[in-house]
Amino acid sequence: MRRRRVKVTGVGPVTPAGIGRAAFEAGIQESISRIKRFDRLGPDWGPFIAAEVDDDEISRLVNRRELPNHLARHSLLGAIAGVLAVRDAGIEVSEIQRANPAVITGTSIMDFGGINRELESVAEKGVKGIIPRLIYTVSVANVGSAIAEALRVNARSLAVQSSCCSGLDAIGRGAAMVANGEADVVIAGGSEAPLFKHPLLEFRRVNLTPSTWDNAAEHCRPFDLWRTTGTVSEGAAMFVLEPEDSPRPGYCFVDGYAFANDTVGDVCSGMEAAMADALADARLRADDIDVINAWAPGHTTIDAAEARLIKKVFGSRADEILTHSIKGALGNALGGAPAMQAAASALGLRGQYVPPSVNWEFPDPGCPLRISSNLEYFNHDHVIINAHGIAGMNTSLVVSRCK
Repeated sequence: MRRRRVKVTGVGPVTPAGIGRAAFEAGIQESISRIKRFDRLGPDWGPFIAAEVDDDEISRLVNRRELPNHLARHSLLGAIAGVLAVRDAGIEVSEIQRANPAVITGTSIMDFGGINRELESVAEKGVKGIIPRLIYTVSVANVGSAIAEALRVNARSLAVQSSCCSGLDAIGRGAAMVANGEADVVIAGGSEAPLFKHPLLEFRRVNLTPSTWDNAAEHCRPFDLWRTTGTVSEGAAMFVLEPEDSPRPGYCFVDGYAFANDTVGDVCSGMEAAMADALADARLRADDIDVINAWAPGHTTIDAAEARLIKKVFGSRADEILTHSIKGALGNALGGAPAMQAAASALGLRGQYVPPSVNWEFPDPGCPLRISSNLEYFNHDHVIINAHGIAGMNTSLVVSRCK
């Protein structure tokens, strides 16, 4: 069977910059950071900063009584994102059901909120403090099941766990199912909810989130000379993927996907192969790429390594291609982060704009890329999206303009 071209027909973002397609699009066009002082853990555990999803806004958009009960937060955010994506596509549930559907989700870590509550409950009450339903809700596999249940569709469900690359890998795997004719509708994307005592304490201990309350909104500075480390956040983004002959208009095509691992001890080194292989899968050359949606979490080492590998893949054009990161605005939602990046690129291709790299102010000679802290409007056809995660995982996705 000929490989079908795959298009995104629905976008469902649940992010600190906005919930739902319209609010998210408006949010990422602003040069504003949503990272703030994070006090939920109380003063005993020291300082944290983070970007949170607005629960009040969720309640205004989605009736939670229509969602499954007792969802872990990663599943709740994912289910809402799935509902919003389907709503945005304007596709009826009955049509989804006839399309041999699948739900492919990416999440990096389990429900640490539930795990923390159980540990505290058992410490206080002994075995009487056990929360039996936790065994069902804690898994990353529950995210896809929650989406299918919220939509009331019978769909195959697959959970991808590839560190921070999870959301992008889920989109790549979902697109492959549509391209190969395994499904005519796939709901795919990433969801993450790490803003709990654990793993935040661990992230801070290994310097993957800052140990300060100071200058919260300015702290995450992708590619900036004065960056230090990234900032953890939460959120989700889900997409409706369909073949190109779907009657619904598309935001973009998903044309190329690849993943690769680092060489031991050489951070981000696998990103070179991921980018090159994604270009080959899309049947494009490096010269065809107009925009790079970088991983760039604002980490001293990781940003520099990604910049170096962009230079290797794109050569002399690396300082001409507009490269941007949305982490300064949204923080790093781990497995949900690259799905948010994909949402930004899909909307940017449709609207012919590139969101600002918030907090980029002082160019770093070690990151000689074309970066802008302003919203940029210009014609572009092809975007490559990068993700990198703990354990040396790297993923790239190529998306193209629907004309």
